[in-house]
Amino acid sequence: MVLDEATGSWVGTSGFRLMPADPLAEAPAALTVGSAAGGHLTTVAYSWSHPDDGPQDGLLVVAAGDEPGSLVAWWGDSWHQQPTPMTLTGTAGGVPVVELSADYGGGWRWRITLDTADPATLRLRMDNVVPADQAGAETPAGPYPVMVTDVRRA
Repeated sequence: MVLDEATGSWVGTSGFRLMPADPLAEAPAALTVGSAAGGHLTTVAYSWSHPDDGPQDGLLVVAAGDEPGSLVAWWGDSWHQQPTPMTLTGTAGGVPVVELSADYGGGWRWRITLDTADPATLRLRMDNVVPADQAGAETPAGPYPVMVTDVRRA
C-alpha cells in the first residue's frame, strides 16, 4: 500500500489561495489515510474550509501503476475538482513522498504532493502550474501552492 506509514487520522490546518499573490487563508483541516481493495488502493479523505464558500472535502485514491515506481490516482474535491474527478499519474518520489500531476487544459497542470518525511506530520500540497506562454506579472510561469495542508496524528 502507498503511504502505509501514514494510515490513520490526522488534524491540523489548511491554507488556501486562488492566485499566486493572494495570501494563504488558514482554516482547520482533517485528513484520513486508509486502504481499500485488499491494500491495493490507498485512500486519502480530507476536509478543509474555503474562506468564502465554507466547509469542503475531497478524496484521493492512489494505486501502483503499470511500471515499477509509477502511480495512478483519481481525485475529486467539492471545490477544486467537481463534478468530474481528475486522473493523475506520478511516482513515489522516495519512501515518504508521493508526487502526482495531470494536465487540465491549455498547458496548465495540477500537482498534488503528499509528504510524510517527518513521521509526526503529513503535508498535502496542491500546486497550480502556470504554463510559460500564459504567464504574466501576477501569474509567473511555474508552480505555486494553491492549498497547503499540514496535519498531525489525531
